[in-house]
Amino acid sequence: MDRAERPGVPLSVLDTSPVVEGSDPRRALCNSVDLALLADALGYHRYWVPEHHGMRGVAGSAPAVLVGHLASATRHLRVGAGGVLLPNHAPLVVAEQFGTLAALHPDRIDLGVGRAPGGPRAAVEAVRPERERTAKTFPEQIAELRSYLDPAEDAPVKAIPVLGGNTPQVWLLGSSTASAELAGELGLPYAFAHHLAPGAAAEATRVYRERFRPAESGATPTTLVSVSVVAADDDDRAHWLAGPIRLKVLSRARGRRILLPSPEEAATHPLPDGDGAPGLLTGSPATVAERLQAVLDETGADEVMVTTPVHHHADRLRSYELVASVADRLRPVTPGP
Repeated sequence: MDRAERPGVPLSVLDTSPVVEGSDPRRALCNSVDLALLADALGYHRYWVPEHHGMRGVAGSAPAVLVGHLASATRHLRVGAGGVLLPNHAPLVVAEQFGTLAALHPDRIDLGVGRAPGGPRAAVEAVRPERERTAKTFPEQIAELRSYLDPAEDAPVKAIPVLGGNTPQVWLLGSSTASAELAGELGLPYAFAHHLAPGAAAEATRVYRERFRPAESGATPTTLVSVSVVAADDDDRAHWLAGPIRLKVLSRARGRRILLPSPEEAATHPLPDGDGAPGLLTGSPATVAERLQAVLDETGADEVMVTTPVHHHADRLRSYELVASVADRLRPVTPGP
């Protein structure tokens, strides 16, 4: 059966290339290639990598470079940025980079754009000074980017690689109703970071659909939600594997940033009662399917993008295998008025 004809809701991957305790950036990036190959074989729909700067626990700093490498290593996946932080870049350069990728990998490249800084202030200032990041508003930056991706015949400046239709699919990323409003008004597909702001997901996706204005004939609202998931063969093991995530969240809240420890190490640190990682879904395949369906019921999303920051690479691969095994149990929901 062709991927496009498979029942259920499309599943995708969001991979930050996590640098865990005892590892290094090279190993993290090699693990990303390994995971992308597995996702390709399992039938995942897309594979996105983010942009972060100066964060020692994240090796994903150069999405255009990594997207090109992953697209070359895989055959079926749509590969993209989730996302390029547009204020950090000249829109022309982004259009040229992703136009080149789209020319080399036709109909497989996504360009998600966001406006978050992407790292600590000193690192972000080193990427691009604030006066340049804010010289134009974010909507103006998006408009400029789109003008390069679909240039007028008489445009004085063109992103040459995009000519001939070599364009990525553009998505707007966000974790608030403000981003949802903008995505709707621009008529762009919208990716909501449920893993960062689970409590705002339902409202944001509702606002997006209400504000949606088609940018071209026939366009309809399109949403995905990125969800943090840890799946294992049973609920207890999944909870144990998620211990490092909870410990890292707690440490950050206490002002101490750590690399993701092993579950064995995390188990030696008693954690307070309550959910230290809101929105994290853990469990056996049956439990995860039930909880992912609840997210779909709440948001009416068309697609689920899974991020799984666990310590051991083998456990991460296994989690994605188990999530893929329940894909046909997930059903799309027609959003209410």
